[in-house]
Amino acid sequence: MIGITSYGAYLPRRRLTRHCVTAANNWRETPEPASGRDECAVAAWDEDSITMAVEAARDALLDTPRQAIDAIFFGSTTLPFMDRQNAGILVGALAMRQDVTAVDLTGSRRAGTAALSTALDSVLAGTTSTALAVASDMEVPQPGSSDEMLFGHGAAAVIFGNQNPIAEVLCRYAVTTDFVDHYRSAEQGFNYHWEDRWIRDEGVLKIVPTALSKAMQMADLESNAIDRLILSTPVPRAASRLASAVGIPADRLADDLIGVAGRAGCAHPIVVLAHELERAKASQTIAVAVFGQGCDIVILRTTDRIESVKPRRGVAGHLANRQEETEYVRYLSLMGLLQCDEGKRAEADNPTSLSQLYRRQDMIHGLTGGVCGECGTRQFPQSRYCVAPDCHALDTQEPISFAETPAKIITWSADHLTYCPDPPSLYGMIRFEGGGQFLANFADMRTKDASVGLQMRMVFRIKDFDKKRSFRRYFWKATPDQHIAGGRHA
Repeated sequence: MIGITSYGAYLPRRRLTRHCVTAANNWRETPEPASGRDECAVAAWDEDSITMAVEAARDALLDTPRQAIDAIFFGSTTLPFMDRQNAGILVGALAMRQDVTAVDLTGSRRAGTAALSTALDSVLAGTTSTALAVASDMEVPQPGSSDEMLFGHGAAAVIFGNQNPIAEVLCRYAVTTDFVDHYRSAEQGFNYHWEDRWIRDEGVLKIVPTALSKAMQMADLESNAIDRLILSTPVPRAASRLASAVGIPADRLADDLIGVAGRAGCAHPIVVLAHELERAKASQTIAVAVFGQGCDIVILRTTDRIESVKPRRGVAGHLANRQEETEYVRYLSLMGLLQCDEGKRAEADNPTSLSQLYRRQDMIHGLTGGVCGECGTRQFPQSRYCVAPDCHALDTQEPISFAETPAKIITWSADHLTYCPDPPSLYGMIRFEGGGQFLANFADMRTKDASVGLQMRMVFRIKDFDKKRSFRRYFWKATPDQHIAGGRHA
């Protein structure tokens, strides 16, 4: 049986609250949208769609060997690089084999479900035995727009395989039509939206019910057989009318999470799917309907294995691990929406050596160090000589990744002089469990949170920006390990 064998999700820790946005914009006397959210997950300055995708994939790979992945399909409408394979960065950060297939999918709110379908097709065709689909989006809304009350950032990942699935795919159906509800041109940084009533009446309520009815017919399912309906449309208020149009009771609509996390672009339906899989029982039927220049429908049925899924952070864990963003100006600055004076220290040229990036990619993207074959000492970075005082063996080290190894702070500092987009710059010496240490930057952390002995975990983040050449460098940082209970049985 071929189907979903694992899943994972990621939401940034920072939460921009409705109060924060409305308090900053109330002078404009702009009416607040009738539908919106109480808060949304917003990325930190060192996060983007790639770093969030890495975290979601790590969550999904808890019970799947990384070397078993044959292909990775990355869906996003906010890819950091227009002409560089973004999925290739994921391959390095996740320490996968270099002979995997890696594909970027973009250009539509259906890019996330396109990644799912492409990954499934590769397994069905026999070209791969295990494929990873990741969707991640970091759309930045125009300040003061109604989008600020709806948009959020996030990522989700699903693994397809041909052994022991937790959910089988009963049906897929797609409709493609150039119904433009919104668009973002290459020259424009923000989305342009058409009129809501037109989108709802002529788009969503005509295209989605027809596609969903066709998919249920193909799967030989009656409407009352759908236990959970996940809808991803630009007009959330139409959800109950849409469900009614196909005969599905409104109480079977999945929580769209917009009130607590916002709508994460093309990743949103996959994030909601991960949230439903966290809570699903065996033999439940889940339908996913995604609107965007047409419609994608995916219908799944969970198997008995769904209840034995290994605990993970998942959506629930990340929702619980929240930190309120109360400064609207800081939010604008970190999103690049407000040009602030960054000071003289930000003016230094920061050139990128692409040759060094290639030669040391295992260390930079994979956080790969070494373990001595003679004495077992672990060290980062790897070198020809063992650092153990009573060893110093030459050329005995084997590569070992520290990305999944817990660590603790042994020294730390808050630097108010070094340039940092979100000061102060926090860093310190961390020691990995089992040996090995290095000086790491800290992420998602305030000075009051730092302490010697604090348990940390490694996260893949933007290290810094080469602004002159429009290049972003990635590396691993340490962040507090909150041990948040998230997914099933955690």
